[in-house]
Amino acid sequence: MDSAGINILMYHQVGRFKPMKAHRSTYCDHRRFASQMAYLKRFDYHVISLPQALACLRGEAPVPPRAVVLTFDDGYENFYEYAWPVLQAHGFPAMVYLIAGMLGEPSRWFAADGRDTPPLMSAERVRQLRREGVDFGAHSVSHIRLAQQQETRQIREEVFQSRALLEDVLGEQVLHFCYPYGSHDRRVVDAVADAGFETATTCVRSPATVADDPLTLPRKAVSFGDNLLGYFWRLHVKNTSKVPAIRREGMRFLDTASEGPRIETAGGSAR
Repeated sequence: MDSAGINILMYHQVGRFKPMKAHRSTYCDHRRFASQMAYLKRFDYHVISLPQALACLRGEAPVPPRAVVLTFDDGYENFYEYAWPVLQAHGFPAMVYLIAGMLGEPSRWFAADGRDTPPLMSAERVRQLRREGVDFGAHSVSHIRLAQQQETRQIREEVFQSRALLEDVLGEQVLHFCYPYGSHDRRVVDAVADAGFETATTCVRSPATVADDPLTLPRKAVSFGDNLLGYFWRLHVKNTSKVPAIRREGMRFLDTASEGPRIETAGGSAR
């Protein structure tokens, strides 16, 4: 892994699930999740928040060694039951991306695949978890594939309204976005920029570095089948994206920062 890179990991559901062959990246067994978090703690990974990662990539703070960010898409209620107690036990921050127009509702899009439709967090649960330290971002209004929408107007409504709705729920600014299904093109990225988001995450696989655009940050999906060996492999070996990243001209971290990222070392920090 690049010494200045930050692994942003992508989770969805955490809980008790039957063995499966399809859609494995949207499920994580709660026992494996607990083992993965214990692994990060035992081997001195630095689990930082997404706002902290943004500051590091901007060059405002040193990038700690083995830096990891934990993100959770969709905002399932099982995050509260299974993931949050483990994260609290280790003192790990987390970013949860919420579907702004579906709080407290079932995850209806699973029905198309014949899957169960687990409940999403209610507004009350979101406010409770925010008080307890969870960070929240927007994941559109209705969980559609944004880049597949023909009308730019609909894209902008999904992006702008998701921020407005969640700010009403939380009573504070919502500055982080995640593209549903990883679906984004330049129209979508421009809408996210115009809505005032500071970061947006994709499903493009690689560590986040200063060569990235803050509105197309890469992530690594954790799969249902990842044991600790697979988890290590994902953290340290799976660093090459299968698709090119969208990067706006002049908007990469290295284009906008006055100095490069500071890398934290045993003796302090260096550039």
